[in-house]
Amino acid sequence: MKQYHDLLEHILEKGVKKEDRTGTGTISVFGYQMRFDLTEDFPLMTTKEVYWKGVVHELLWFIRGETNIRYLVQNKVKIWNEWPYQHYLEVTKGVDAPRKHTHAWKEGLKNFVQRIKEDEDFARQWGNLGPVYGKQWRDFNGVDQLRDTIEAIKKNPNSRRHIITAWNPVDIPEMVKSGLPPCHTLFQFYVAEGKLSCHLYQRSADVFLGVPFNIGSYALLTLLVARECGLGLGDFVHSFGDAHLYNNHMDQVALQLSREERPLPTVRVREGAPGIFDLSFEDIILEGYDPWPRIPAPVAV
Repeated sequence: MKQYHDLLEHILEKGVKKEDRTGTGTISVFGYQMRFDLTEDFPLMTTKEVYWKGVVHELLWFIRGETNIRYLVQNKVKIWNEWPYQHYLEVTKGVDAPRKHTHAWKEGLKNFVQRIKEDEDFARQWGNLGPVYGKQWRDFNGVDQLRDTIEAIKKNPNSRRHIITAWNPVDIPEMVKSGLPPCHTLFQFYVAEGKLSCHLYQRSADVFLGVPFNIGSYALLTLLVARECGLGLGDFVHSFGDAHLYNNHMDQVALQLSREERPLPTVRVREGAPGIFDLSFEDIILEGYDPWPRIPAPVAV
């Protein structure tokens, strides 16, 4: 994953200081691209552990068109919890809401997540993120982009229109209420010599916490779509708008850059597994993953 370490070093060397929505502050660059050859091994970070269970469950959640965090919570995936919790506090507590990341805030988050898990009515009211990724992939103003794109790849692989977008201006205000406007905004598939490649444009990228997860997710998506279409694997290309490191991640970045890379793992789909829309977590098998320990860092909400 030298490509990723090069990005970290590029931001540290060339980045500019910028304020941001969260009030944390960042070092940021605009416009950067990485390329990963998927015919070799699977690009899952080894200089720190990436939460593979979260990668798979979130991607399956997107593919199914789901937007309520209850499925993720029930599978012990916490990556989306803080955004709807913060929205819940703003609506129900207002100015009396505890300050982010205080003890009271963290205890409230635990209680919120437990209620999402156990109370279907509460989850229905407060666990829905709005029309985020899954909704846009499967129902963009009535268009099932993912299913239509897969069929288009099968019928006309040379088309230059194999594009799926999560950026729906009509729905952005609703997404903001309980989540975020899509960060990984648009992706395009490309077929050449019987191999499928994917190019992702990401408008905003938390490079330390989010990007390793995004790489794993879209590499896996490419693998699953290639399998569905009877194609081999090509490249995953990852392009950024605002690629940034948060000011409170600098020690973690230094630690990661000090670590030597280890061999990349492989990923395969269980023989006899169903099609892409019916896959389960158990159908997707990660082998040979031996990363350095995870590096905790706060999420900017």
